[in-house]
Amino acid sequence: MKKPFQELCNGSDEPRVNLAGDASTGETLVSWRFAAPMHEDRILVNLVRGVGVCQDAQAAGVHASDRCAVGLRAPAQFHRDRAGWRALSCVVVDSLIEARELVRRYPSVTAVDGISFGVRAGQCFGLLGPNGAGKTTTLEMLEGIQRPTAGQVLYRGRPLDRSYREEVGIQFQATALQDFQTVGESLQMFASFYARTADRDELIRMCNLGEILDRDTRRLSGGQRQRLLLAIALVNDPTLVFLDEPTTGLDPQSRRNFWGLIETVRRRGKTILLTTHYMEEAQSLCDEVAIVDHGRIIAQGDPLALVRQHFPAAVVRLPASAWPAGEPLPEGVEPQDGAIEFFTDAVPPLLEWLEQIGANLNELKVQTPNLEDLFLKLTGHTLRA
Repeated sequence: MKKPFQELCNGSDEPRVNLAGDASTGETLVSWRFAAPMHEDRILVNLVRGVGVCQDAQAAGVHASDRCAVGLRAPAQFHRDRAGWRALSCVVVDSLIEARELVRRYPSVTAVDGISFGVRAGQCFGLLGPNGAGKTTTLEMLEGIQRPTAGQVLYRGRPLDRSYREEVGIQFQATALQDFQTVGESLQMFASFYARTADRDELIRMCNLGEILDRDTRRLSGGQRQRLLLAIALVNDPTLVFLDEPTTGLDPQSRRNFWGLIETVRRRGKTILLTTHYMEEAQSLCDEVAIVDHGRIIAQGDPLALVRQHFPAAVVRLPASAWPAGEPLPEGVEPQDGAIEFFTDAVPPLLEWLEQIGANLNELKVQTPNLEDLFLKLTGHTLRA
């Protein structure tokens, strides 16, 4: 059962919210019933959680808000006819954007093979996978750039339409900027493409562009260029932001600084869909991740919960050269990348046993398993940026 809306309207002159579940579809139906006659031509009902999409919006004269996110108030308008205020039913959509059984086939390969997931409003969702896994193709279908061979992308419970492009911002893996333009001119040009734009001064402050506004875009460092591209992705004040490997090629300091920018964007109520090859980045930023391989999702959930699901509490690592000569490795343990790893819930007994068999413990490390360990376990691929 999907999560219902909270009951918000309790005043005598305001509509009551009634909930009813539909077990066959997994949807929660919400009906608004007015407790007293109204004297205005319409009334606004504030919805705090989820997105309301009216099944008979045109006939009923009901319009869902054009902006809706968890924790933000989104008005839904109800109109009166001669019979009085109408009791209307809406479908509660937990996901701001949803992929339903997406398939993308090319003549010689199926790049995406039945991927389904949803991204809730206000969430940072990570789409992870090795090169060639299908994540970029999936992202392009969600962005509306590619059409799926089969399946459907829904935004606020409806198929993508022309208005969708005004609602989203995209930072591509590679974006060609106009030659002979300054940073400020580039921002102005991209802003001119949209009917609605973010506050320019606020965007410049948030992305730390003030000192480079008059600099030619061809003379930007990697970190400066990525900050400009993020500002361009946000220039239309989007509800949903796609970030496709935004920190690839940045040095560690610039990467960490960019993480801070992403957190700032989230705090401003944006929903983020992120792809990255850096597992530390995904574990730090994402509320939920989906790991994709061979065009399918092979794991999905909260990063830390997924790690705990697949691994014991600790991983003990030591160099392969530290293993005593002639001592066979335990069943299921093999050297990888010059190291031997033991996953265990009982570290002290393992250390005692290693000492007894004569292993060299000088370079031994005890660590908590992380998302990178899970990624390698599930995909069998070496991480490649």
